[in-house]
Amino acid sequence: MSSTTIGARDLFALVRKGIDAEAIGAHVRKPFRFLLCGDPALVAELRALLLSGHPDVVPPEAAACLETIPADRSTTLLDAKARAVLFLGRPGDLAAANLALLEPLGLPILCITVDAHAQPAGPPAPPLGGTWAEYVVPSLAPAALRTRLFAHLVECARGTEIAVGRALPPLRESVAAKLTRDAAANSLKVAIASAVVDHIPLVGLVLGAVASAGDIVAITGIQIVLLMHIEAAYGKDPDVQRLWRLLPVIGGGLGWRALARELAGFVPVAGIAIKGAIAYAGTIVVGEGVTFFFEHGDHMTKHDAAQLYEQTKSDALRFARDLVTKLRKRD
Repeated sequence: MSSTTIGARDLFALVRKGIDAEAIGAHVRKPFRFLLCGDPALVAELRALLLSGHPDVVPPEAAACLETIPADRSTTLLDAKARAVLFLGRPGDLAAANLALLEPLGLPILCITVDAHAQPAGPPAPPLGGTWAEYVVPSLAPAALRTRLFAHLVECARGTEIAVGRALPPLRESVAAKLTRDAAANSLKVAIASAVVDHIPLVGLVLGAVASAGDIVAITGIQIVLLMHIEAAYGKDPDVQRLWRLLPVIGGGLGWRALARELAGFVPVAGIAIKGAIAYAGTIVVGEGVTFFFEHGDHMTKHDAAQLYEQTKSDALRFARDLVTKLRKRD
């Protein structure tokens, strides 16, 4: 079975052997906690929002992930599960607050100022542990919070993202976006490593065929695990069999990887970057596609997927070329 004729079903059978559903399930149970403080009414409103979206009643373990703490007295971290502090206030509250009392926690402090007359604003990156940053929103509505706050909150929960999505439904889209970016970065690394091997004459002669087939299996494995992670974040128990209905999302990536190999062959120098870019873009489309499916209950249209792919490919191509340039400078 050659790397050029391998089909989606064959690939699925190959990568399935390397997927540990129990390990993926363990991510669902990873403990985490967000600490809430500040204006009591806003704390209650945000708590209700973050716990909304469960089909029946809020699971006790989800409710336990949000803990209210006092903001007006010195606090030290007693719970290793805590990932971030959310301080909520109205205009002027932050200036009057003594955030130094929260700094001994050693956690990122995300200060949310609710100002009905303001446009959503926030820092480009989440604050580091023991420091704070302000996020201004017109209301505690998901649309305003997704602009920056939700994405940064998920960043603060690195390593427990799937559990965060499972427990707090409004954060699922942001969780899926982060999981997708991480998987795409890994796909890019695999593709570039394989392309580099293919373009080193002696190594390519010995390992080229293995690398060409291996990168397909590795990238497809990354994409299938990504699908399972997103499914788990959306409240579904890991189930490889159920992924068959999502194979159209994965299948699209097979053509993109074949195109990447062809481009790498015709353009030896730029081909390394192109191959990495297409692997990255294909994985982004897979992640965005399955996220769209869980958000809307249907697959993304071919037109929307193509637009997303082209936009992502351009961004990834610039990144891959920069990476290749850096590798050359080291030689």
